Amino acid sequence: MTELKTERERLPRWMKAQLPSGENYSKVKRLIADHRLHTICTSGNCPNKGECWNAGTASFMILGDKCTRNCRFCYVQNDVPDPVDWMEPLRLAKTIQTLGLKHCVITSVTRDDLEDGGAEFWAATIRKIKELNPETTIETLIPDFNANAELIQKVIDARPEVISHNMETVRRLTPKVRSTARYDRSLKTISIIAESGIVAKSGIMVGLGETESEVLQTMDDLRQAGCKVLTVGQYLQPDSNLLPVQEYITPELFEKYRMEGMKRGFSYVESSPLVRSSYHAERHVNG
Repeated sequence: MTELKTERERLPRWMKAQLPSGENYSKVKRLIADHRLHTICTSGNCPNKGECWNAGTASFMILGDKCTRNCRFCYVQNDVPDPVDWMEPLRLAKTIQTLGLKHCVITSVTRDDLEDGGAEFWAATIRKIKELNPETTIETLIPDFNANAELIQKVIDARPEVISHNMETVRRLTPKVRSTARYDRSLKTISIIAESGIVAKSGIMVGLGETESEVLQTMDDLRQAGCKVLTVGQYLQPDSNLLPVQEYITPELFEKYRMEGMKRGFSYVESSPLVRSSYHAERHVNG
């Protein structure tokens, strides 16, 4: 506990997040446990968990909590995944119904062990959520499916309102930060989403050693691929075995990135230290 407190005290003043507590936080935590679900809020050690769970929202993670990739920024466990649980879509849909969510965010571990990367499971999950919650809008944060258009189309055909795929970092740092993903493959994934007419969204982390010009180039690349919504947030080292923070980016530079993104034609740019992929996601449906 002392070590965690010391690390928290080392953070710049603008990086202090709300600690998890409150009645809604307890309700969401209980429902997730009772329905045997996973969230990226917990698996990814997100600093906004307190704020979001107190607002009655969570970013759900399907297909288990073990990832076949081993990215150097990610807190999700890299291990042999558990068998696919085909009852999970129903449990998730019922949880969303109980919480009365108007908008939900769904992500997943990467399942390179599955022939279709989990694409059919993704589609089944979206359909079940819509069946039980016809008024709820959905954002999906998908893996790259190796930029296989046929597999991505399965998600598209289920018609979530937003499909997001994160670039995570700039081109130069991609091999260092991401284990298997490729910069151009992620751009192709975004392009396939955008061409479908569904809102395409992406996100990057800063503070990993990138330059301002590299961030702006990534924005240009994403816009060329058809990306409409962008999130930019501070990288935080979730575990001592993962990449260390190279720099804490100031709120002023985050605001500059937001303005530069808007100049480039993004419909929304969420850019501030504690922003994560699903932050204020309900705003992005009409992106």
